[in-house]
Amino acid sequence: MRVLYFDCFSGAAGDMILGALIAAGADRNVLQTKIAGLPVDGFELKIEDIRKQGFAAIRLSVDWLPDQTHRHLHHIRKIIDASSLSDGVKRTANQVFTRLAEAEARVHGTTIEKVHFHEVGAIDAIVDVVGTAIALELLNVDRVVCSPLPVGSGTVKCDHGIMPVPAPATAELLKGVPIAACDETGELLTPTGAAILTTIADAFGPMPEMRIESIGFGAGTREGKSRPNVLRALVGEAAASLAVGRDEVVVLETNLDDCTGEEIGRVIERLLELGALDAFCQAIVMKKGRPGVMLTAIAPPEREAICTRTMLRETTTFGVRRRVSLRATLERRIESVETAYGLIRVKLGLEEDRVIRVAPEYDDCDRAARTHGVALRDVMDAARKAWTPDTGNGR
Repeated sequence: MRVLYFDCFSGAAGDMILGALIAAGADRNVLQTKIAGLPVDGFELKIEDIRKQGFAAIRLSVDWLPDQTHRHLHHIRKIIDASSLSDGVKRTANQVFTRLAEAEARVHGTTIEKVHFHEVGAIDAIVDVVGTAIALELLNVDRVVCSPLPVGSGTVKCDHGIMPVPAPATAELLKGVPIAACDETGELLTPTGAAILTTIADAFGPMPEMRIESIGFGAGTREGKSRPNVLRALVGEAAASLAVGRDEVVVLETNLDDCTGEEIGRVIERLLELGALDAFCQAIVMKKGRPGVMLTAIAPPEREAICTRTMLRETTTFGVRRRVSLRATLERRIESVETAYGLIRVKLGLEEDRVIRVAPEYDDCDRAARTHGVALRDVMDAARKAWTPDTGNGR
């Protein structure tokens, strides 16, 4: 599997993304030829090798004659669909602009059909988006992973006046996406950059296990004060041991020697209710030979604070240890199968679209076992046997 990782330590913009992909190996001549096939007159894409704040990088610029100040989504789709580009490139480019239109519509309280793209609908933005889709195809990328995104700080000037960073459309596009802390002043992440990355990225987080084959830097137009204004793209093959995904979890721990079993049992239940991925305790021997337990919660980063507060409030501890841990995960999918005991949900674990784990849902099996007066094991075995990739009864 060919993997692309965007290391957005200094943010991202459309020209930076495309520049990084060219620097990482996308054939610039082929790319320019394909972009020149867009049914739009009066523009020229320039690709330059430069040094940007100490780094060899690619800088893009588009010279164009403004032929239409504002464009709607249907204008841009018409340009893309009328081109000679592949169906995959057209699909990716249209998805990016649709996502951007949806964000703008939410910000302005209108529909995507009525959204004016302003400068985002200009030729340079179309070139950035379409060019990125072409570059992904040229690099034969199967999976895209992106680092958490720094947005910058301060304010940005847009068509509607001075606005705080991130710009309104950018903020909409970043819903559900991890943001990285950054002390750099200014707008590090543009709406076009956010729309591209949140459309093409399969995951956000640390770099996946991969054998790096090429690295490229795309230059931005800013002059970074605390970091160079470049975007790094790393392309390579996924390591053989790579699971479908990797993410970060926070492990919270505390040692207890003066809590009752009832209190510990209750706090474990509360942690799970509050979104911990797992919570458990194990016997330990503490100082002065005292028997105790170590209470552990494994939580997604966004649930760390509430899980920590719960451990502090509902136990006798004076402190909670924390550490960030990387987790390899299988892709998960829920399907239902028909058994002699009724419909049972099963959780499927997939590695690169191949099912390698079938786990019946406990609650369904317990309910069925009680209803039919049979052993839980019998229901779980029946559910496992009922699921096959060929029977067509999973749904």
